[in-house]
Order: sequence, then structure tokens, then C-alpha cells
Amino acid sequence: MTARVWVVDDDRAVRFVLAQALREAGFAVQAFDGAPAALAALASEPPPALVFTDIRMPGMDGLAYLDALKLRDPELPVIVMSAWTDIASTAGAFRGGAHEFLSKPFDLDDAVALARRALPAAASRGEDDVTISDGAPADANAHALLGDAPAMRELFRAIGRLAQAPLSVLVTGETGTGKELVARALHRESPRSGKPFIALNTAAIPAELLESELFGHEAGAFTGAARRHVGRFEQADGGTLFLDEIGDMPAPLQTRLLRVLAEGEFFRVGGRELIRVDVRVIAATHQDLDQRVAAGRFRADLLHRLDVVRLRLPPLRERAGDIGLLAARFLAHAAARFNAPAKKLAPEALRLLQAHAWPGNVRELENICWRLAALAPGTSIGAADVREHLHAAPGAVEPADWTAALTAWARTALADGQGDVHGRAKARFEQALLTAALQHTDGHRQRAAQLLGLGRNTLTRKLGGKQRVE
Repeated sequence: MTARVWVVDDDRAVRFVLAQALREAGFAVQAFDGAPAALAALASEPPPALVFTDIRMPGMDGLAYLDALKLRDPELPVIVMSAWTDIASTAGAFRGGAHEFLSKPFDLDDAVALARRALPAAASRGEDDVTISDGAPADANAHALLGDAPAMRELFRAIGRLAQAPLSVLVTGETGTGKELVARALHRESPRSGKPFIALNTAAIPAELLESELFGHEAGAFTGAARRHVGRFEQADGGTLFLDEIGDMPAPLQTRLLRVLAEGEFFRVGGRELIRVDVRVIAATHQDLDQRVAAGRFRADLLHRLDVVRLRLPPLRERAGDIGLLAARFLAHAAARFNAPAKKLAPEALRLLQAHAWPGNVRELENICWRLAALAPGTSIGAADVREHLHAAPGAVEPADWTAALTAWARTALADGQGDVHGRAKARFEQALLTAALQHTDGHRQRAAQLLGLGRNTLTRKLGGKQRVE
């Protein structure tokens, strides 16, 4: 029997092309321009097996429509679509019972394949219908994580799913990528959101004080302990504890942390009372914990406890397309703080930012944007302003740093099964050299070629006929 699929979207073009693709795949499709019309049809039409629904629609949005569908049939599979793949949208969709979240724009073949995968859920209940719904975007400024790169969209979907699951999460990524923001998003969208979120950078606390900071101490437990101190685990009871830079934790504390994760109980330093807590632990590190385990510097059993699910935050250089979006937000925040109009990046200024290596990642970009907002003259930030502040930025790349970054990138690419790793690395390497040389010579190609040891024609060929870099 042909499965019935409903497509609900106020965008006529999306409705048409998606419905047509599904019909060509053999589904019986009905399309609606809004949630009210689709709900009204339930009174007179056979129920669907699958529903595709947009989130942001006039009248009733997709999440409210999803709630209404689930009230009528909790088992109905719903796929939520949205052009806004942010955490609020994905988490709201999965919290409401969505089967999957489909980011716009999407490939029609992917949408059809997703419908086919969703159909067994309906078939298992003896039905022929599958429901797909689309998630609505929330205000982008309400959440600190921002990005439209494929890796960030995948991260947002993962956060939306994981927020509802009481699992330990290990967040990995270079310094400055925003690992604590991921932890806060997981907490904010979880059932624990009404309870405390406690963050602790384990690398910032002296080893001799870290145990007390984590587990607390009784009065008189050690010199200077004049009164009882409640540790971070007790403070986070019922909520979430974020342990940053977990790879630097001393070995004895790794053993104590393992017991808490396994048993949910511990003693304060110098105490005899067994303390029981219900805490979700989210850990983060910029280090390779698998290598530290192999070197005997991190417990393998602790890693297994922490690494139930691993989320990787991509470095900023891997999502250069997000730099304009991030810079606009940082400049707007700075303008609000300075009580002044927000400055905007000229196109050539944005290109320079996108060509930068960003060893400090998003944190470095934020610092530079605040500096530009405060010091760049006028309301438009030009290439000269960016050059000045990029060169003045702290944390310049040391000669050995770029090889370490290249090694890490290659290791990730090979682990992901990506093809032509050498070709893509060579192209990026050459582009970085050419961009740096042209910036140094203010776009003078002949001088740039001389400094690089290339002929001018060779440089022009490698640039592919690009115009002068400002």
C-alpha cells in the first residue's frame, strides 16, 4: 500500500519541489500551506504516515504543529525542516518528539531517502504513513553558539538530540573554539535546565586545591580549612557539572572522579559523611586523550566513563564561511557596550579575516572585533584596519605551530575517510602562502613572487587570475 506523506510549508516553491520529488519516489503526497489547514484535514482525510513540516510559518509554527500531532498520535514519525539549524530549533524539535531534523537547503535525494528510512517506524505500528516536520528558528542572538557551516549544523543537531539524554559527553576542540558554550547549550536544553550549571577549569586550579574544589572539605581538614566548604559536585546536584581541560587532571583525582561517576557518591576531604549526588558531567579537552591514555597519563576507564558521546568543535579555520556571521555579532555586541552604531566590515576586510589562520579560534576573532570596534575610525572597517590589528594580535603562530595544526588536520581527515588529502592540503598550503605574501606587499604581485621564490607568471597562474588582494 502506498504510504501517505504530508508536506506542510508556507513556502510554495519548497512545497512544490519536495512534494514532486516524493511523488516521483512512489509516495502519495498532500501539500499544505500552513499548520491550521493540515490539522483541519485530519478530520476528513486518512491520517498520513509521514509529515514534513517547516518550523517558521505564520499562524501556528512547526513546533506547535508538532505538539498537536503528537497529542493525536504520539507514535507518528515527524521530520522537522528549517533554514535555521540552531540549538533552540533542533532541541525543541527533538524534545517535541520529532523523528529527524532536516536543514534547508537540502538535497531532494536526501529528503526522499530520509522518508524511506522513517517509513519502517510507521510500518511497525501497522500503518502506511510517515510524518515529517520542520523546526523553526529561534532568535539567533539568544544563543552563544553560532555558525552555518556543515560541521556546525551537525553539531547543533547532535546537541538537540543529546540534550534530552542523561549521558556523559566529552567535548573536544582547540583552545578558543567555545567548548563551554556547547556544555551550556546541552544544559540549557535539557530537563536539568532549572538546576545549577557549574563550570570548573581543572587546569586553572592548583593540584593541591583541586580535590577540595571538586568534593569540598570539612573544617580542620587541612591547614587553613577554618570552615566546611561545599564542593562543585554538591553545588551541581540535580544539574550539570562542566569540567574543562580534563586532560590535565592529576592521576589521584582521576581515581576519585571515576568513583563518583560510577557510584554517584563521595566523601568530602576530611569527612566521614557519604555524600550522594545526581550530576550530569560534561568534560572538555583540547588534548588527545587517547594518546594520553597510551602514554599512561590518563586512566582508560575514566575516559570510557566520560566519553559516552564525543562532540568535536571544529577550529575556526575549518569554517571560514562563518567568520562574517561571527564578526557581525561581536561588532554588534561591542557597539551596544560602547553605546555607538555598529561598525561593518568592508568586503576586502572580511576576505582578510577569512584568510587568517586563527590560532586562537573564535576567542581570537572576538578580541580582534572588539579592538576594531574601539579603534577603527568611521563606521566601515577596511582592509588596512584589519591588517593593523591582525598583525598586532597576540598569540602569533610560532614556526612549529602550523606543522602541528597540519598534522592534526591530516589525522582528522584520514580518520574521517576523506579523499585526496594530499591535494587539498597542498592547495590550502599554497593559498596561505600566496595570501600572506600579497598582504605583505599590499597586493604587488611581482614583489610577492620574488619573496616566495616564484616567477610572476607562476604566481598569477596559481592565483587563477584573481584580482589584486587588498
